[in-house]
Amino acid sequence: MSLFHEIVDKLLHWIEGLGYFGIMIGLMVEVIPSEIVLGYAGYLVYEGKITYLGAFLFGTIGAVAQQWILYAIGRFAGRPFFEKYGKFIKIKPKHLDIAEQWFLRYGAGIVFTARFVPVMRQVISIPAGMAKMSFSLFTLLTTLASIPWVLLFVYLGKTAGENWENIDEKAAPYIQPAILIAIALLIVYVLYKVIKRKGKTI
Repeated sequence: MSLFHEIVDKLLHWIEGLGYFGIMIGLMVEVIPSEIVLGYAGYLVYEGKITYLGAFLFGTIGAVAQQWILYAIGRFAGRPFFEKYGKFIKIKPKHLDIAEQWFLRYGAGIVFTARFVPVMRQVISIPAGMAKMSFSLFTLLTTLASIPWVLLFVYLGKTAGENWENIDEKAAPYIQPAILIAIALLIVYVLYKVIKRKGKTI
């Protein structure tokens, strides 16, 4: 077993030991990708060690709390923090540039739609914080976008049972259509904002 797999295995056992709070903390810090944490949570549901409702609730709290952290850093530390330390949390300047442009151009609603776009689902919280977006609205949109993600991967982990580690294969038939739907929603939202903006200038 490689060093990486040994570390992941130990972290998952740590998460199991803490139960619901382990799931929440695992998602907040995301040392392990959220798909793995949620898939493992589903496996624990399959084993009867936790309930599906508990895994969903604490999974959603953890997913939202992670975005609160990024929002807070964006709001109180700003862009210089991410330019200096972003590489340690896998946030590149080019991703931040795109997210900032999206937020400035299309407004707060992009916080919801961007959650379904790979990479952007984390990064979009940063310009929201820098722009001092309403925290309650940010939390609402982030929660609504996190719910389907948490439900899906806990469900897949539960149904996969002993084979939960093959979560990527199980998720593929769901993720691809979800991405297409997300892109469609993003396009519709962008068109709405463009038409609305042009209407105001006429």
